[in-house]
Parts: sequence; C-alpha cells; structure tokens
Amino acid sequence: MNMLPLTTETPAPDAPDTGWWTGALDTLLFIGGKALTVALIIASCVVIAFVLRLVIRRVVQRIVNSAKSKAKVDDTQALERSPLADMRLVQRTRTLGSILQNIVNVMLVVIALVLIVNALTPTLLGSLTLLTAAIGAGLGFGAQNIVKDVLNGIFLVAEDQIGIGDVVDLGLASGVVEYVSVRVTQVRDVNGTLWYVRNGEVTRIGNMSQGWARAIVDLGVQPDADLDLVEATMLETAQGLAKDPKWRTRIIERPEVWGLESIDGDALVVRVVMKTRANAMDDVAQELRRRLRAALAEKDVIVPRMTSVTLSGLDGARRVRGANPPKTRPNPVTGVPPVAERGIWRRKKPGEKPGDQEGGVK
Repeated sequence: MNMLPLTTETPAPDAPDTGWWTGALDTLLFIGGKALTVALIIASCVVIAFVLRLVIRRVVQRIVNSAKSKAKVDDTQALERSPLADMRLVQRTRTLGSILQNIVNVMLVVIALVLIVNALTPTLLGSLTLLTAAIGAGLGFGAQNIVKDVLNGIFLVAEDQIGIGDVVDLGLASGVVEYVSVRVTQVRDVNGTLWYVRNGEVTRIGNMSQGWARAIVDLGVQPDADLDLVEATMLETAQGLAKDPKWRTRIIERPEVWGLESIDGDALVVRVVMKTRANAMDDVAQELRRRLRAALAEKDVIVPRMTSVTLSGLDGARRVRGANPPKTRPNPVTGVPPVAERGIWRRKKPGEKPGDQEGGVK
C-alpha cells in the first residue's frame, strides 16, 4: 500500500498578521460602548434633573404669583401689607422648593454613580455585596445625625414651624432666620453674628413672627397720683393710636388697661396692652410710649419710668387671653342644697314689683 505523505499548508512568509488589529478593535469597541453607556446615563440624569428643577421652579413660581395676585402687589416684599397667611405661604413654598431641589440633586448623583458602576463592571456590585453592606451599615450608624437633621428640616418647613425672615428663639440661638437648608438653619442675631443650628438639635421653637403679639407697657407714676385719671388718659391715648390711619393696620384689637399691676418702691405701676401684628409689636410699643409721655405731661402727671415688658412663665400663661379670664360654667358640687329658682339675686323682669319675687325682701 502506498502511503501518501501528510502535507500542511504554511502561510506565506509575506502574509500580514491581523490578530492584534482585531483585538485592538474589539477593545476600542468595548471601551466605546462603555463610554457611550456612561455618557447616556449622565445625560439622562442631567435631563431628569433639569426637568425636575423646572417643574419645582414652575410650581413655586405659580404659588408665589397666586399669593401676589390675591394681595394685588407686584413684589413679595409688599406682602407685609397683606394678610399674614400669604407671606407665610411664599416663605414656606420657596424654602420647600430649595430643599426639594437639593434632595433631587443628591438622589440623581447617587443613582448615576450606581448605574455607571454597574455598566462598567456588572459583577462588581454583586461581588462586593458583603462589603457594601458593611460600609452601608457603618455609614448609616455614622450618618444617623445627618438623617435626623434632614428629616427635622423637612418637617420644620412643611409644618410651617419656621420660615425665612421669622424672628425665632431656637434655644441655641435667637434672631432672624436667613436661610433654612436641608441640614442646618442660619439665624442672625442682633449683634450680626450668624449662627448655624443643626435641625436635629432643635427641640423647641419660639416663633415671634406668626399670628399676633402684645405690646405691653408698664407705666410708673407717683404714689399720690390719681389712678382714675391716669388710667383714663392711658386708655384714651391708646385708643387714639389705634384709630390713627398710619397705625390702625398694625393693631388687631382694641387696647386694654389692665390697671394697677404692682407698687414698686416709690411708684405705682399701671399696665396698658395693645394686641398687634407679630412684626409690628416693637414699633407700636415705641409709639405708644411716646404718646403716653406727652399725654400725661399735659395732665401734669409725673412719670418716673415707663418700660415695655415681656411676660413669661406662669404669669405669661395666665395672661394669654387678657386681663379677664374666660367665663366657664362651674362644675356641679354634690351635697349642696339646690339654689332656689327665684331669689333676691334674680334680675327683675320689666313690670315686676320687688314683692312679686319669691323669697324677696318685702
């Protein structure tokens, strides 16, 4: 049997080797595909962020414009002359809008990073599950104060506890609120110091810019002064201030004279009170002191001192409703004989003689 020799074809010595070119092309295509995926993720997040910011800005602007149109003003600063609710609505809306924009930015950055890592190495997140869980637990334990600050900041604004421009007492700082962010609140005190208060550390808030306030003026007169004359002059002066066209928009209710409060040394202290708008208390108190001094000087009443006071504690709690507490029906008491239906204390009816009352004095 004839055996044919096995022959193998060998490439020509001048044939080019294209293996490296194919590998380089595949590498470039892989890198280009990943880069394109990353670019698409970033572009999508940017577009979503732009759309959400536009929506938030449009909603905020619509609410602000609605408040301005109701108040018939062109500038939000002029809302101080309109009802307080409109100004509070504008402040709360703008603050919530800034907080929502910050939250949207943070969430989109985190989502973009996760998608980019997953696109570059799909198995990386799965292989690092235990490590990422440990890192997440550590970050969660270390960042619990940050989460607390963020949640408290959202509730502070959403519940209208605080707003930009409010005069507040946060316990840690007192002054005017200049900015409310997701984590901290900036308060400027009377000395110009800017305080940064973490929202999670705020346990109580005293807001002096909501609702109404009372301008309380204590006036000291000489011990031998005519109290009736002094009280009548004080009430007349306060009523004149309340009827003044310049000041009547800042005063809510009729003024009250709470009478003789105390005898302090060589002076009798008489108190007059005016219920005002929250942001007009100091101006009204100053004008009231000026007018009281001039009016009492015309009556030849010497005023040793005159001060504005701020009630606090139990004294302030008892006087919330004014000098006279509200009338309530007394609780029934057992073991007491019933009161006669008609007696000497019953108000006499028209045309009824005193002798017609049962149990009355004849």
